[in-house]
Formats: sequence, C-alpha cells, structure tokens
Amino acid sequence: MKRQFSLLRSILCLLSITCFGLAQQKPAVHKAVPTICAACILAHEEFLASDAMQGRGSGTHDELVAATYVGAELRAYGIAPAGDNDGYVQSAPLVKLKVTGPPTVEIVPTGGSAKITWIYGKDFLVNHVTRAEFSGALQKLAGDSTDPKIAAGAVVLVTGRGDKRRVSASAAMHAGAIAAMVASDKGAADFESRSKHLPELPDRLVNDDSGFGSRNVLELTADAVKTLAQMPDGTQIHFQTPVAEEKNFTWNAVGILQGTDPKLRHEAVLLSAHLDHLGVGRPVNGDSIYNGADDDASGTTAVLELARVLGSGPRPRRTVIFALFGSEELGGLGSTYFREHPPVPLTEIVTNLEFEMIGRADPKVKADTLWLTGWERSNLGPMLAAQGANLVRDPHPEQNFFARSDNYVLAKKGVVAQTVSSYGMHPDYHRPSDDIAHLDFKHMDAAIQSLLGPVEWLVNSSFTPAWNKAGKP
Repeated sequence: MKRQFSLLRSILCLLSITCFGLAQQKPAVHKAVPTICAACILAHEEFLASDAMQGRGSGTHDELVAATYVGAELRAYGIAPAGDNDGYVQSAPLVKLKVTGPPTVEIVPTGGSAKITWIYGKDFLVNHVTRAEFSGALQKLAGDSTDPKIAAGAVVLVTGRGDKRRVSASAAMHAGAIAAMVASDKGAADFESRSKHLPELPDRLVNDDSGFGSRNVLELTADAVKTLAQMPDGTQIHFQTPVAEEKNFTWNAVGILQGTDPKLRHEAVLLSAHLDHLGVGRPVNGDSIYNGADDDASGTTAVLELARVLGSGPRPRRTVIFALFGSEELGGLGSTYFREHPPVPLTEIVTNLEFEMIGRADPKVKADTLWLTGWERSNLGPMLAAQGANLVRDPHPEQNFFARSDNYVLAKKGVVAQTVSSYGMHPDYHRPSDDIAHLDFKHMDAAIQSLLGPVEWLVNSSFTPAWNKAGKP
C-alpha cells in the first residue's frame, strides 16, 4: 500500500508540474484593439463633401439629406434611434429672418446733445450680425487687448488695425459685449459698393436665440471712428434693421446605445459633431459649392466611425449618445435645440466630446495628433491622453476655439464638453476649396485610430470627467 501510495503521489506531482508548465507557456489573453475602417472613412467623406450635397447648407434640404444619411448609417451599426417619432432625425423649428431694408445706427450722446444717425454704406457696414436689433453703452478698447474687462451688454469700439484688432473684438464679445465696432481697412468706394448688398441674418430657434451668443461686428469709416472716439464711455448706441419672418427648420441626427451596467447606464457619454456647412455661396475661382470636407464632414465621419466600432462590440457599461447637429454655422442652433430636448436628462450626460475639423494636420503639433479645446479646464483631456489618445493641449488659445463650437452650448449648462480638432488655420477654411482633395486621410485615419481605444475605455469606465477649479464657463 505504501508503494502504491508513493507511486500515485509521484504521478500526481508529475501531472501537476506538467500542467503548471503548460499554464506558464499559455499566452496572456489581451482584448483586441479596435481597428478603423479606412474605406468607411473615405466613403463618408465622398458622400457628405460631394458636390451633390451642395455644401449641406444650414437649415436646407441638403442638411436634411445629410441627417437622413447619418441616421441610416447609425441603424446599420446597431445604434437605436433617439430622434423624433422613433426615428433618427430630430427637427428643430426655426424663424428665418430676411432683411428688407438698410440698417441704421443711432448714437445718443450724454448731456442731452442731438441724436446722431449713421447711414449704411456711408458711415458703417455690417461685417457680421446675429440680431436685427441691439442696444448698448459705448466702451472704448485698445486694439491689442486680448483679455478685456467688458461691461455686460456693451458696444465696444476697438481702435487700431490688423489682426490684433479683430482678435480683440472677438475677445470683447466673448467677455460679454453685445457688439464690436472696428475701423474698416477699405475706402469710401468699397463702402458704397458693398452697401448695395443688404446684410444677412442667421435663422434663430423659435423661443430661443441663445446658441453661441451674440456676435455683431460693424465696420466704421475713419470719420465715424473719430466721432465715437470723442464721445465718453456710456454713450448709448442703438442698431436696427427691418426684417420679415419666415418659418424654417434645422435637423439633427441622434442615436443611442443603452448602457448595461446597473450603476453606470444612467451616465451618458455624448459623441457629437455638426453635419451642416455653408451651402452654395459667392464663387471663388469659379467654384460656388462650399463642400465643408474638413468643416465638418470630418467630425461627422469620426462620430460615425466611433458608432460603428462601439455598435459592433459588447454593449458598453455607460450609455452612449451619438448626435450630429444641424445649423452649427448659424451659431449652434441644432445643438441648442438638442440641449433643450435631449434623449436623456441633461444631468445624466457626464461628458461631451465634439469633433470639429480633424481632416488635416495642424503643423503646430506632432504628426497624426489632435488637440482638445479648453484642455486646462477639466481632467478629461489628460485622462484620454493617458489611455493612448494622440491628444494634446489646444495650441491656439488666442482663438478661443473652446467657445466656438457646439460643445460650448452644453458647457454653459454644466456638461463637461470640449472639442477635439486639428484645425491648423488653413487657408481653405470657409471657402469652396475645403473639399475632399485637400484632406489628409493618413492623418485622419491615424488620429481616429488613436481615439478608438480611449473612447471605448471612457464608455466602460467609472471615471468621472470634472471641471477643474475655475474651468467651468
């Protein structure tokens, strides 16, 4: 019996050693890294940025076609509809404003002096306007001020010329000014020629004209600048232009992938981009179609590729919302409507990644790298970078890109919302030449590839994106 027991023990030991050795030789099981579909990326761009789409103008039938296309792709990827009437398209009612006559500017000096009325084309022109009427107190500002202290609702006169003046005007409006007035670089002949065309006003949402906020810029003649420069701060300035109202719509495409974790499924990650562009406009070198291949068919393509990957794998622990917004070019109208009509309560959206202009490399950062607006505002960017995303700080802080995309609409309501981009200030921005021939697909493919794993981690993680101190807008 002892000999049999000894033999049995030897056999068991041998089996144990053999099994241990096999276990040691067995390779570790790693989760497969998702891989982009380069053909899909090319195909989305070929359709969305084609001449057939006529530039996907905000609030046009072409924008509706783009939203319908996105919805069809989301369905193919297994993403459930979250738009109107159990579909993917979300319709937002708009008021379309048509300018019917030349605008006027009235200046009411303090101390009871006579009112001054400026004539369109003689004293001023409209560079950009988002309101048919506005009033505010005059505040004079040096042309090199990038961090101005602005009284809320002021009409700012920015002195000086060149790029610094334009940057200062933009900074003033982001700081609370209702409008900016800047000296024109052109002469009287240019004023007279341009005044033959009335300014255009963007559509606005019914009962809501917030969007990105007001952006009103007037160009003044040298004499008009001198007149204002001699008046004290606080002088009242009133702008008005006659308009007629028409009804219109803009369209979003919205899909949802419900989370599976009992604790995390009520936390939603919003992945978004805007699907509209400028439509058909003033011809440049004989081309009048503003294709918007980079701005923002590239961002829309990135969201669709993320939807394809997340929809084809195991269901994420968190809920994921895919939203492609209309009328971003009119001031964030589609995203504003979505914010007021989300598929889940806004408080359940823990973060928003907006994708804007990723189709070309930015020479200010390393190859195949993207950057995040408002990097210093939250803990989101550094954490995604730590997970392997080719993501760095926005190298253009003076441009205030954080407040110039759909993310800002949600950030103003508390959502940790930031934009992923690689816009390198290229000369094709908002021109017909922003077409598919100018895209860098090698950069675009590599940049999206670097995000697949980190985004997959984000939608399965309990990590909570949060604003840093003083980061919330």
